[in-house]
Amino acid sequence: MTDGAYDADVIVVGAGLAGLAATAELAEAGRKVILLEQEPASGLGGQAHWSFGGLFLVDSPEQRRLRIRDSHELAWQDWLGSAGFDRPEDHWPRKWAEAYVDFAAGEKRAWLHRQGVRFFPVVGWAERGGYEATGHGNSVPRFHITWGTGPGLVEPFARRVRAGAARGLVELRFRHRVTGLARSAGAVDTVTGDVLEPSDAERGTPSGREVAGAFELRAQAVIITSGGIGGNHDLVRANWPERLGRPPERMLSGVPAHVDGLMLGVTEAAGGRIINRDRMWHYTEGVDNWNPVWPRHGIRILSGPSPLWLDARGRRLPVPLFPGFDTLGTLEHIMRTGHDHTWFVLTRKIIEKEFTLSGSEQNPDLTGRSVRDVIGRALPGAPGPVQAFMDRGADFIVERSLGDLVRRMNQLTKEPLLDEAALRREIVARDREITNSFTKDLQVTAMRGARKYLGDRLIRTASPHRLLDPEAGPLIAVRLSILTRKTLGGLETDLSSRVLTESGEALPGVYAAGEAAGFGGGGVHGYRSLEGTFLGGCIFSGRTAGRAAAKAVG
Repeated sequence: MTDGAYDADVIVVGAGLAGLAATAELAEAGRKVILLEQEPASGLGGQAHWSFGGLFLVDSPEQRRLRIRDSHELAWQDWLGSAGFDRPEDHWPRKWAEAYVDFAAGEKRAWLHRQGVRFFPVVGWAERGGYEATGHGNSVPRFHITWGTGPGLVEPFARRVRAGAARGLVELRFRHRVTGLARSAGAVDTVTGDVLEPSDAERGTPSGREVAGAFELRAQAVIITSGGIGGNHDLVRANWPERLGRPPERMLSGVPAHVDGLMLGVTEAAGGRIINRDRMWHYTEGVDNWNPVWPRHGIRILSGPSPLWLDARGRRLPVPLFPGFDTLGTLEHIMRTGHDHTWFVLTRKIIEKEFTLSGSEQNPDLTGRSVRDVIGRALPGAPGPVQAFMDRGADFIVERSLGDLVRRMNQLTKEPLLDEAALRREIVARDREITNSFTKDLQVTAMRGARKYLGDRLIRTASPHRLLDPEAGPLIAVRLSILTRKTLGGLETDLSSRVLTESGEALPGVYAAGEAAGFGGGGVHGYRSLEGTFLGGCIFSGRTAGRAAAKAVG
């Protein structure tokens, strides 16, 4: 327990999902914790609050009810095929990956279930890959949506932390920005920083950085759970890998501006090692939020497999770069075209069934746990949030004729890059394949294959039809931009979440979890994610860090 010279047993920096998981474990082990967060109290839960709440589970009851045959062996094969571990510094990330797949195929669901987490019965099939069996992608649907989305997943961990506070074991200090870590007796035990001016900013909105004072706190251990760099576009560009082409000139932000990477630099200055800086995860289906919360706020379209995906000049993206198949493969292709944007072209019939918008606020039925409203998705018409983007979104164009659609698409970009005659030939050719029971068009094959899965047939994949069929119209075009999201690299940690130094030794007293640690080890995903693994990575690494630190200071 706390020595008189210490303010707490452990200081946790960052009140996102990983920080809450770590703090909950520490408090339940009887340790005294100070949880520091630079944002106001409205920001408790961090980025996880805004998420769709998707979790990667293996061989779950939800899968089995849908006749999905999954296994630990298949999941590990998919993970390795996606991660592509190929560096000496992948030693700990690979060990974390093994541990995480064990967790996802083992106690994860039951452990969360005991805390009150429930799941939507239809399992999503994200990141389908489309390559060989040992390549990237999920071989089966594994994307389990939390009933209540992000807020529903944050809730049990926030409840456990508040219970710790009620027992006098947890002290939450908001508006505390850490700027330094120091040693006073061998181990890192001193945390310094700025006390920021109070703010009543709503969750996610800019909260101000005016300094009201300074603080210095001491503890036997420090856990870094401060997130990544997705809100800092300059840092994203500085770390952008050559393999993904040139960095975009224009990007949208999938995370609030305070996700700036500051604490990563502070920990590195104290001796921690950051690895895999060039591994990152950004989405290619971003649209400007017509009702933004933070600067450059973008929303990702989670689409079924049917929209025609075109580059800026109207050429179809190559196989297998269909919606929902290979995020980073698509990003790499786009950035080598010389343009930052692409297009979806689809019909009313497709958008009504296949468009879901990422984020808790864009799914009020799931977030509000309304069975009636969820059932309403099966009714005619686009979901309310999607319709709002069709009506108000700057990137959405709705027209009856292809000529009018192309004209307005060209008006939306700096220069008119699309040729109506060429695009019409492409669409007509694709439509001919739809009317034939045979096809050489692999996207058509993928659409038909998707409908063999009950979950996709029910709510995710429209019945194949001609794009130029008037009965399926009107036509819709959506301009898509690059949307920043996750840092896949981070602070290197061992399997006890201890931060390592350049020499490979543990940095005494310092642990890391969540995105700051690359979701475990400094890059548990390797080069690519299987989706549903970011929130789960925060929970697993936060739990591990909390338990390890509790044992170390006991």
